[in-house]
Amino acid sequence: MEAKNIKAVYFVGAGGIGMSAIARYFLKRGLVVAGYDKTATELTHQLEREGMLIHYEENIDDIPQANRKKDSCLVVYTPAIPEDHQEYQWFRKNGFEIEKRAQVLGTITKDRKGLCVAGTHGKTTTSTMCAHILHQSSLDCNAFLGGISKNYGTNYILSDSDYVVIEADEFDRSFHWLRPYISVITSTDPDHLDIYGTKEAYLESFRHYTTLIQPGGALIIHRGLEMKESLQEGVRRYDYSLTEGDFHAENIRIENGGITFDFVSPIESVPNIVLGQPIPINIENGIAAMAMAQLCGCTAEELRYGMRTYGGVDRRFDFKIKTDQLVLLSDYAHHPKEIYQSARSIRELYKERRITAIFQPHLYTRTRDFYREFADALSQLDEVVLTEIYPAREQPIEGVTSQLIYDNLKPGVSKEMIRKADVLDYVRNHEFDVLVILGAGDLDNEVPQITKLLKNRINDR
Repeated sequence: MEAKNIKAVYFVGAGGIGMSAIARYFLKRGLVVAGYDKTATELTHQLEREGMLIHYEENIDDIPQANRKKDSCLVVYTPAIPEDHQEYQWFRKNGFEIEKRAQVLGTITKDRKGLCVAGTHGKTTTSTMCAHILHQSSLDCNAFLGGISKNYGTNYILSDSDYVVIEADEFDRSFHWLRPYISVITSTDPDHLDIYGTKEAYLESFRHYTTLIQPGGALIIHRGLEMKESLQEGVRRYDYSLTEGDFHAENIRIENGGITFDFVSPIESVPNIVLGQPIPINIENGIAAMAMAQLCGCTAEELRYGMRTYGGVDRRFDFKIKTDQLVLLSDYAHHPKEIYQSARSIRELYKERRITAIFQPHLYTRTRDFYREFADALSQLDEVVLTEIYPAREQPIEGVTSQLIYDNLKPGVSKEMIRKADVLDYVRNHEFDVLVILGAGDLDNEVPQITKLLKNRINDR
């Protein structure tokens, strides 16, 4: 469907972080934007306040009139929606044009310079960092992000710039719809094996993605990845890592709660970069973000200012309480390597303090495939509290529960299993030094109440 013919857009699965960014794009254009989501959240309520029509029960009768005209309504769906979803099936049977989120992004961005960040983990922080650097620079950018930027309170940035920053999602091979101008690849640790089947198929998907980078553009790839890229002629290749590669850091200083380092680049090295969100893992994320922004033409001072003023992303190493008595943070980490990096960063920041994690595993298949790796990563901490698995799009798998992780935690780690429904009572009845809420499911919905409980406890002392 030609963009000019679209009068209305309907989202089957409206509340996902990536879907909501596109919904905001169409809302800004003045279209009728409506949709279904299974669960009401703060994000869906915010979309409703911005003008989106959302309902939470599968019901064809709830589809607004403007979204029932197949010649003027585009339907966008998330692969997490089951094939037999009533509304999805109604749109299919009635001949509507139905596209995945990534297809829509590909269409929106085909006439712009796509700055895409792919990888098993790190892509939300890296893309949000790059978007902030560019938006604060003379270049500016548009952005469709996989998290809520704390600098802007949204996951969407609109401007007249030719640049558009996109989080390139490998789930269901969605990133194959994109045509990047420049791409970062942060990591390729196997994930989504329910979709890909094997590690080899997962790595092949990333290889194919690199063939889509446009001539004249560039690939910025983390050093040491198992994948092999296949670049078109005329695509430049750079690598990066913490301390080695075309782009890397030197003279890293972590002191008094702050992090400063020198950015080494083949274009122009920039000393004394100050991390606005001083977390060790953000050094590497920042290197990739600055490399992409610098290749677009950002100056040394624009890089410095962007990094210093970067405020972070909701649910990505997100501090809620930070005092000498108590630290509380929320982290979206849900893959073993993400958990490992998160735990390592927390341990580096709080070497002498007792660290507790409440972790909600995400997906039965991911737990089945990686329960040993989850246990190893979590075993870096002092205390681990596990809830039941968040199923998302999946049906239960016999024998696959959080017990698999629990049983493989290393000796010496204090551990407990509780129901998610009992988390608030658990927090109410236990003392904490450093507490992190981990996972990509719905446990984060409890964080505001956990924050309130713990702040009241501090105030009562």
